[in-house]
Amino acid sequence: MKRFLLICLFIAIGTAAFGNVSLPDVIAGSMVLQQKQALPIWGTAEPGEAVTVTFGKIKKTAVGDANGKWRVDLGKLTASFQPQTMTIVGKNTIELKDILVGEVWLVSGQSNMQWRLPESTNGAVATAAANHPNIRLFNASREVAFRRRQGKLGVWSACTPETVKEFSAAGYYFGVDLQKKLSVPIGLLNSSYGGSQAEAWTPVAYLNASPDLKPTVERTRIWAAEREKVRVDYAAAIAKWRDDQDKAKAAGARPSPSPGVPDALRDYRIASSIYDGMIEPLMPFAIKGVIWYQGESNEARAEQYNILLPTMIRAWRERWGQGNFPFGIIQLPNYRAIKPEPEESAWSFIREAQRLTAINTPNTGLIVTIDIGEANDIHPKNKLDVGKRMAVWALRKVYRQKLSDSPVLIKTEVKNGKIVLTFADVGDGLKIRDGDRLDEFSIAGVDKNWVWADAKIVGKNKVEVWSSKVADPKAVRYAFNSNPKHPNLTNNSGIPASPFRTDNWPDPTAGKR
Repeated sequence: MKRFLLICLFIAIGTAAFGNVSLPDVIAGSMVLQQKQALPIWGTAEPGEAVTVTFGKIKKTAVGDANGKWRVDLGKLTASFQPQTMTIVGKNTIELKDILVGEVWLVSGQSNMQWRLPESTNGAVATAAANHPNIRLFNASREVAFRRRQGKLGVWSACTPETVKEFSAAGYYFGVDLQKKLSVPIGLLNSSYGGSQAEAWTPVAYLNASPDLKPTVERTRIWAAEREKVRVDYAAAIAKWRDDQDKAKAAGARPSPSPGVPDALRDYRIASSIYDGMIEPLMPFAIKGVIWYQGESNEARAEQYNILLPTMIRAWRERWGQGNFPFGIIQLPNYRAIKPEPEESAWSFIREAQRLTAINTPNTGLIVTIDIGEANDIHPKNKLDVGKRMAVWALRKVYRQKLSDSPVLIKTEVKNGKIVLTFADVGDGLKIRDGDRLDEFSIAGVDKNWVWADAKIVGKNKVEVWSSKVADPKAVRYAFNSNPKHPNLTNNSGIPASPFRTDNWPDPTAGKR
């Protein structure tokens, strides 16, 4: 009898739990709702259960479908600093308090977007001053997303010195500038993962649909087959490294870096893995747009990135169901040693893939950082200027404020042994940022031999490029080394023109998939 009663109790508990209305983690108290857009509110309940959502004067009801899923779409709201409460009622009642209405952005990418505020330049001072009750933060947990620990994917909270400690530095500075210029509440969703590749952020179905991207999925099966052997070999390598470290320390020698973790042991390198755990759970939460800072880990396949990045953007937009929302792409900064001659580096071609994506993909844009990187560190600490440039792009392109941004190449002509470049977004006109001549232009003829070139501004929006060494020029590149020494073509914004090339000659990663 006791066993029978216990079974009945478990069944009752299970039925009650299934019947309770529940919400995804991203819908919670202290969140910001996107103004002037339809607002999906969704969750689970018992099949056939009526669920009513009330927010202010708005009241909407939905019924759980055969799988217990329900969704309502609230009407468009006006920005408000007044905290409000949302009530969700089914068999149980949920109250979400302290909700604001304003602008919501997703900041995403790999380690340079993940980079925390305290780790950035002057981070301790910035963290201590980060009291912004009308900026709300949602930090997606990598540990929860990959089921390494239990808990919520994230929690909405007002920005304070304590809550900002784990948040994206670039994202934080972006949010501060937006709040200052727009005078509305700002919601920031941070979903970023250091060392990640773009295929991990892209749904498998979209990767499999392209012969050029399908190899990123096939690697998953290869890694699965070799994982146990790789695990054993890696453990042996680590043991040997530790032994060598002890010997080096005893001899007073400098310790060597530890062996890198093989891809087969990195669960976040698996195609679609981060999308599944850190992006899809946010859909279809209403957002204004996305800022994306990634590409470092796809450097070895820069040519493929020309296909991969636009595919990822299309996948997010189609799955989100909000149309072609704004998508800002942070172009990778200057990095590695300054070279005295023009070079062919994969790093530069990743930047070019980002530029071309911004040109060819609707409602996207490029955020230039070619002058604020560090030669010896893939993680430049100056995230303040990155965040400010993110804000300049959004304020200008999305919110239509009268600001100047980086000049954009739109046309190339060969005339009388010179190449004439025409730019858009020139503001008051093209300028030399510092110095008395334009630097970092190179030119080549049909032999594809690049040499440094002379360049001159010849109008509000035009630059002439030439070299006495190239009588019949075919192509120009600007700031195209991994770390250009002095990129100084700008406009009244002071932001350098994006690195670019006018040729379509194969890059060093051609064919790599």
